[in-house]
Amino acid sequence: QVQLVEAGGGLVQPGGSLRLSCAASGIIFRIYATNWYRQAPGKQRELVATITSAGNTNYADFVKGRFTISRDNAKNTVDLQMNGLKPEDTAVYYCNLARIGGSYWGQGTQVTVSS
Repeated sequence: QVQLVEAGGGLVQPGGSLRLSCAASGIIFRIYATNWYRQAPGKQRELVATITSAGNTNYADFVKGRFTISRDNAKNTVDLQMNGLKPEDTAVYYCNLARIGGSYWGQGTQVTVSS
C-alpha cells in the first residue's frame, strides 16, 4: 500500500533552519504533484509549497524566499528546506501526493520555532 513517511521536524530557534523529508513507497511517485501543507493549533491546514511532476514549483506568499521544495524521482522523496524560520511557522507539516483521482498524506512532523 501507499506509505508516506516524513522526517526532519523538531525544535529550532527563530532564524534557524530545518530540512523536512518525505519518503514515498507503493506508488509511481514521478507522476504525482508533491505538496507540503501545515496545520497550526486551532487553524486550518494550509498549502505551503508545491512541486509538480514536471518540476515546477509554487510557494505560499508567507514562505516565499525562505522555503525551498525539491524532489528526487529516483529516490521517491520530496524535501522542504526551511530557512529564516519564524515562530508563526510552528505547525505540524504534512507531505501530500496528489493527482486527478488520488491523494495521499503522510502522518505529519512537528516543527516548533521558539527561543
